[in-house]
Amino acid sequence: MEFFNKLLSDKFAKAALIILGVLYFVILFADFIAPYSSMYSRRDMSYVPPSKIYTIDENGKFSLPYTYNYVREYDSDLMQTVFKQDRTQKYYLKILPKGENYKLLGIIPSDRHLFGTDKGGQIYLLGTDINGRDVFSRLLFGGRISLTIGFLSLLIVFPIGLLYGGISGYFGGITDILMMRFAEAVMAIPSFYLLIILAAILPGGMTSVQRFTLIVVILALIGWAGFARVVRGMVLSIKEEEFVQAEKVMGASNLRIILKHILPQTTSYVIIAMTLSVPSYILAESGLSFLGLGIQQPDASWGNMLKEAQEFTNILYRPWLLTPGFLIFIAVLSFNLLGDSVRDILDPKSRVK
Repeated sequence: MEFFNKLLSDKFAKAALIILGVLYFVILFADFIAPYSSMYSRRDMSYVPPSKIYTIDENGKFSLPYTYNYVREYDSDLMQTVFKQDRTQKYYLKILPKGENYKLLGIIPSDRHLFGTDKGGQIYLLGTDINGRDVFSRLLFGGRISLTIGFLSLLIVFPIGLLYGGISGYFGGITDILMMRFAEAVMAIPSFYLLIILAAILPGGMTSVQRFTLIVVILALIGWAGFARVVRGMVLSIKEEEFVQAEKVMGASNLRIILKHILPQTTSYVIIAMTLSVPSYILAESGLSFLGLGIQQPDASWGNMLKEAQEFTNILYRPWLLTPGFLIFIAVLSFNLLGDSVRDILDPKSRVK
């Protein structure tokens, strides 16, 4: 409780926790919050700008929130397609309207969504992409991949790194030398080029789920070595402590000493490393998907959604396509602020005076 009280007393950590809490809440209930499914598409609504919501009618009086549909027209002066509002029909916003069927949390069947419009209306809070897909809805579904890949990777990285580093540091000698040389060989593997090679040789028919799993496993199998080296260094000093020597005298097995007495002493570092490692995995997945090596269309991740915004015309005329990049920035910044606060609490010597 003292740890959490200190954490919440830090205004930056508190803000980061609130932001991350909101992000994970909305991706958890994305099916309910999003007005459309992840596969919704209307090719005739390609690059529609964000819907405008009105609360004052044409007579200047307050009204229930409503919007207009967009219609596609060709502007001969500009020599391009433009979207204009069809003001002949209002579509009022509704709370909990019926929409596409889904399973809440993957279990509960439902067709109710948080918000929507009258029948026949369209609402695109953040516009649409080149395939006429609602950007807001895809942001929520894409966040499930971008924000969970870090934690899935940690489930592989930290158990391997802890045990490997613990054994290496505890036994020392030739065992330590051989194990550390192998870890250094793993660290020397250029992960980026390895992923490019794998992307070239893997069959094109792989689903996004399979690619997602592959990305997690590869990033984790390459990333454990650096963590193991730090743990090994900590274990080298901890194993000389009196309580460890006492356990040896009492006849405790080496595995028991490592698991019960030495590795728990590294808890502070492990927690700090976990909070600071998640952003790197988020950036890695986003970067790989941006380059076409990760999650593939039509499935969404923030990385492959951002890929569409790399064209100059889209940056200039369709700035809503940059929203995934903003969310990546916010998520990574929040994790870093949280990690710094956790480090200051668990390791006061690291504070900058």
